[in-house]
Amino acid sequence: MNQPQSNDLPRIPLRPVTGQTELIAAEQARLAALIAYAERRYPGPVIALGDRLSRRWLENSGNPYLAEIETVARALGRPGAYFLNLSYEWACTCSVGPTARGDASRLTRVLDWPFDGLGAQVLALRQTGSAGDWINLTWPGFTGAIQGLAPGRFAAAFNQAPLRRRTPSRIVDWGIDRLGFWGRRALPPGHLLRQVFERAQSYAEAKQQLIQSPLAMPAIFSLAGTGPEEHAVIERLEQRAVVHEGPQVAANHWRGPLPRARARGVVSEERARVMGKEAAAAGPDLAWLRRPVLNETTRLVLYAEPAAGRLVAQGFEAADDHQAAPATAVTELLP
Repeated sequence: MNQPQSNDLPRIPLRPVTGQTELIAAEQARLAALIAYAERRYPGPVIALGDRLSRRWLENSGNPYLAEIETVARALGRPGAYFLNLSYEWACTCSVGPTARGDASRLTRVLDWPFDGLGAQVLALRQTGSAGDWINLTWPGFTGAIQGLAPGRFAAAFNQAPLRRRTPSRIVDWGIDRLGFWGRRALPPGHLLRQVFERAQSYAEAKQQLIQSPLAMPAIFSLAGTGPEEHAVIERLEQRAVVHEGPQVAANHWRGPLPRARARGVVSEERARVMGKEAAAAGPDLAWLRRPVLNETTRLVLYAEPAAGRLVAQGFEAADDHQAAPATAVTELLP
């Protein structure tokens, strides 16, 4: 269960965004802290090599957000921007369904990633696109969208897909997947989700785009609209989708008829079961958090209600007792 709040915990800041240059200038300390955490997690030569390969892939694929990442790289002044913008090494648990009142839809989301600093340094960015404004819960220097809310339209998030099982070795399977990724030219999931927030006018349009758009790597998308029956989980391969309509839970294993795969993160099926048990009564107080949905790698928790334009979130960090402890206050970002 969620731990008691301290009056000393900071709120998650809500920032308007006109571009990465302005954001990085305003959030230099936050960005520097994240890079320092990354350098402790990944050896310098790994970051440098990953940066070169990632930049080459973004250039070859004609990625529409490359210019923004280049801005981040110049501001950073050292390797890391390209590599970290293509890093998807987390586990997550989501649920979509009707609100406890039954008159609208909601999305609940728990992001797990053993990367220190993500809970303490999280930002809510007010971004805009051709379809209107939306809120991106993210970090300075990251150009994609992992989770967010478009008030009056929809809320969405994506989970890392399970690792396709091709051989007896998880490491070999991971290497084969990565080699396949470098040969593709479609959008990675974080950039597709950002594009959907920018362009989709409604839940129906967002759903269509998440189903039909080619992807550079598999992903699991959770989507909630404004009406009480507008919710679905979309399991995606690069050119194929399996759609689960109605109230649903998503973790890091396939539920549809998809290739054999290895689940990601901590006890994926158990997380899904516990989230499903709590989902019907889930609300903005975040009292629905239970182990193992909340675990030592948890970094962000949120509740989103598109019809009311309501978004509540809290950051977490690993604690000394191998649990996750609050790093921010429960923050009502909208309305």
